[in-house]
Amino acid sequence: MDSGVFNIILDYINIVFLLFTAVLFLMFSLMGYLSTRNSIHYRNKNSFGDMSKVMASPLAPSITIIAPAYNEGMTIVENIRSLLSLRYVNYEVMVVNDGSKDDTLQKMIDAYDLVQVAHQFDPDWRSKPIRGIYKSSQRSFSKLTVIDKENGGKSDALNTGMALSNNRYVGCIDVDCLLLPDALLHVVKSFYQRSKKRVIAVGGVIRVANSCVISGGQLEEIRLPKNWLAKFQLLEYTRSFILGRMAWGRIDSLLIISGAFGFFDREIALTVGGYDTNTVGEDMEIVFKMRRYMHERKLPHTVEYIPDSLCWTEVPEDLKIFVNQRDRWARGNLETLFKHKDMFFNPKFGRLGMLSYPYWFFYEWLAPLLEFFGFFTIILFYYLGILNWDFFIAITVMIYTFSVMFSFYAILWDVYSYNEYKRTKDILTLMFCALIEPVVFHPIVVWSAVRGNYKKLFKIKSGWGSQVRKGFAKAT
Repeated sequence: MDSGVFNIILDYINIVFLLFTAVLFLMFSLMGYLSTRNSIHYRNKNSFGDMSKVMASPLAPSITIIAPAYNEGMTIVENIRSLLSLRYVNYEVMVVNDGSKDDTLQKMIDAYDLVQVAHQFDPDWRSKPIRGIYKSSQRSFSKLTVIDKENGGKSDALNTGMALSNNRYVGCIDVDCLLLPDALLHVVKSFYQRSKKRVIAVGGVIRVANSCVISGGQLEEIRLPKNWLAKFQLLEYTRSFILGRMAWGRIDSLLIISGAFGFFDREIALTVGGYDTNTVGEDMEIVFKMRRYMHERKLPHTVEYIPDSLCWTEVPEDLKIFVNQRDRWARGNLETLFKHKDMFFNPKFGRLGMLSYPYWFFYEWLAPLLEFFGFFTIILFYYLGILNWDFFIAITVMIYTFSVMFSFYAILWDVYSYNEYKRTKDILTLMFCALIEPVVFHPIVVWSAVRGNYKKLFKIKSGWGSQVRKGFAKAT
């Protein structure tokens, strides 16, 4: 190839990469601005009015919390105790024992005096067979229902709970999650605060509970994780939930609600068929389906987002488990994007088709692949002696500086707005994590995404995976 043509190609590659980076910087800067505006708006909107008395009424909207459980014997009793202590009257806790192989079911039976009861359910609803339904013989645990079924995975368990629930709203959470006592007050208020649009789903911030002190199912003391992998995930969650999803919520373009804390209008969720059992990204896919259903029928709707710290969960501290988790997220992301590919730059879906879907396609799916192959391209260019060092150093410094400053902003805005971590040492530790994250933690995330895409594209069979729980620290 003529050297002049080759140099032109290299120049075009540099321009494309520079434009991609510039758009990324612009998107994240807008996220910071929009999330800040939305946080201020949320605080002003919720600074007056006491909903607790209204929501304490038996006439308050009914809600079912569905918590799938698979081999959760170590923490199941305390986790249920936490769910039963929420400050809300008209709600039910439905734990779906998804074919656990340990003593999960027996521990629930012993701790809550469960007895098997007769129950009618739709035989045509697609789910694994139900082996038994249990209620407590004690009146103090009357809100608890336990469903024992054959193993079918998280989506199948959630669908079973939806089908058996009779309440207007359903909350789909991870059983190991710790909800704060006022969580349902905030959730139901979000469903009702819109007058012109139907709220079809409500999501919220997920906080990292590793190393926090939990006693009697209650959060006693917030602590920074001791494990460094968990620290990096805390920083990542702060960026994602406090800035990212808050920004998408501001422009009513949110396309994902975390599976650890998601609440839905049961009627719409059942109408679209519930969770897809053939994907590992079920939490993202159900929001896509529900929003598509409403858009295609031109029904005014929205997805609300709560920035308050209502849900705390345990994140992986083992590198292998973490990589498997992110591998699964990448596969789920690709599955959902492919299934709804007709939304790509489709004005029929408004901001979802013109902004949200393209963002997920380019910067959540494609970006890790470009980073991965870009690394080897740099090595190749260096080996061939054609690497533009000035451009390479300048763009690297610029990307690193922007990513660190964005993380700093997320940390400081979180401190200013919610102030969960009050010790100066903890804030400085998170800032140190932000400084080294691009070279220590981010490459692991990129590799996990590449592995997940490789498995999906080449149809390498891989399941949902599992999370080994250590359990929360007890108060002493």
